[in-house]
Amino acid sequence: MDYRHVITIEPGKRGGRPCIRHMRIAVADVLGWLAAGRTHEQILSDFPELTEDDIRACLAQAAA
Repeated sequence: MDYRHVITIEPGKRGGRPCIRHMRIAVADVLGWLAAGRTHEQILSDFPELTEDDIRACLAQAAA
C-alpha cells in the first residue's frame, strides 16, 4: 500500500504529526488503538469517517 496518498502532515495541525487525509486523527492515535487491542471493526464503528484503507495506511507508514 502506498500510504503517502493517505497520510498527511500539516504544520499546526496536531503539532505537525502525521494524520489521516487532512483530518485531525493522527496515525499515532490509530496505532495506539490497535496496540490497545481494538479491532479494525471497533475503530471504524467509533470513527465512521475512517476506512479500512486508512488503517492499513497507518500500519504501512509505521512499518516504513
